[in-house]
Amino acid sequence: MLAAGAARAQAQSPAAAINQFFLFEGKTFDPALVVDAARALAQRPLVPLVTTDLPDGYATLPFDQYSGIRAQPGSLVWAGENRGFTLEPLHRGYVFSNPVSLFTIEDGTVRRVAFDRSKFDYGRVTPPPANVDLQFSGMRIATGLERPFEVAMFQGATFFRSLARGQNFGALARALILRPGETRGEEIPFFRAFWVERPSPASGLLVIHALLDSESLTGAVRMTLRPGDVTLIDVEMTLFARQALDHIGFGCTMGTFLSGPQSRRTFDDVRPAVHEVSGVQMRSGTDEWIYRPVSNPATLQVSSFMDGNPKGFGLVQRERDPAAFMDDDQRFELRPSVWMEPLGDWGAGSVQLIEIPSESDVNDNIIMYWRPRQPLAPGSETVVAYRQAWCWQPPERPPLALATRVRQGRGSQGRRRRFIVDFTGDKLADAGIVASTRANITTQPGQIHNIRLWPFPERKLMRVGFEVDPGTENLCELRLVLQSGGQPVSETWLNRWTW
Repeated sequence: MLAAGAARAQAQSPAAAINQFFLFEGKTFDPALVVDAARALAQRPLVPLVTTDLPDGYATLPFDQYSGIRAQPGSLVWAGENRGFTLEPLHRGYVFSNPVSLFTIEDGTVRRVAFDRSKFDYGRVTPPPANVDLQFSGMRIATGLERPFEVAMFQGATFFRSLARGQNFGALARALILRPGETRGEEIPFFRAFWVERPSPASGLLVIHALLDSESLTGAVRMTLRPGDVTLIDVEMTLFARQALDHIGFGCTMGTFLSGPQSRRTFDDVRPAVHEVSGVQMRSGTDEWIYRPVSNPATLQVSSFMDGNPKGFGLVQRERDPAAFMDDDQRFELRPSVWMEPLGDWGAGSVQLIEIPSESDVNDNIIMYWRPRQPLAPGSETVVAYRQAWCWQPPERPPLALATRVRQGRGSQGRRRRFIVDFTGDKLADAGIVASTRANITTQPGQIHNIRLWPFPERKLMRVGFEVDPGTENLCELRLVLQSGGQPVSETWLNRWTW
């Protein structure tokens, strides 16, 4: 049974619901109040965001003009306070038309970040009228005292991105993904408001609370950001289902793969490879380490990797050689890998991989997430937690050789395809292990031919070559693992090939 305050919130706007739970200017903050607000909003239908209040022309701004709108340096939240973090409110416009309310928490008290056009440099764009409250489209977070760098950005729907020290922004994360790739259409949840705790000096962490809303559910999200050589974001979500949900995704990451030696599709491009992610890495509930290279397919491809209580999964960038890309502007070799470590019991489900045909290197055409087998029932409450690492390589590495490079091309006859897979690891420097190593390769359907191994112990590398004959089929699921004495020497390499 709802409390009286929650019952009244059913008939109120989302902003009124926020106020109802004392999450506005001057009130004492309690994380439980964000959960209460999400619970109350779930008792009423979705109130869509108002996006028509933007000044004329702002919704159609070209990207270069929109990106020229930046907060004045002195107006950054916590600027000059030596707290290790600053927060830059992001203006609305371009494709970022959704309004988001921003609050800080100062000594336990909620403080609203008010929109003020005088705090922005508008570049070539005409400023909006005075005394208009446009709210914001999100926020950019920088860290560091002597040499600060941008470490995270939250903007659009439930999108956010981060990076490790020395990297460039690349892959994109989503707090939730609902019904992607379905003919009935994807549902896009969004953040209504953020509450950011003022960091203590030298604490090295930033705590962010958010209120999430969508047609099918609401949610309270708590994220703890710890930047560094590996940037960690701990994510805790409490979700309230308005409707039944049989396709929901947690730990979603998106990235770009246009071309590379592992993909058949080629482009008339001066760059030999164009991608910010190279594959999906998984550590299953049974402790099997798996790697699946991604590709830019000719048709939409959806793959499911069934598991129970996964120990980790993520989209990774394994190619770190600048010569592989020869792109001095994009610097794809500096893009982060994103690794998810589930916390608690996640039960049965699957890692889902969606590969979308793309003709552009600005499209996030690779999508990966965890899909629980158990649907969310109407009125249910679900708690999900995971640790997210933005890194050069996942914090946990298997004691096995990794698939570091994949190439493919025309086979020796008919419809055959030839694959070359390089495995690299310390075990492959051991002459005894190398001498007894065999490649266990299977395909469903089809047949494997002409298996050959080239050992290079001085480089800790084993090169495996083989051909796949699909017969009359148009899709083959490939599986390869190096074994010595019946034990794996390498991670398991998977691939889907379509003819």
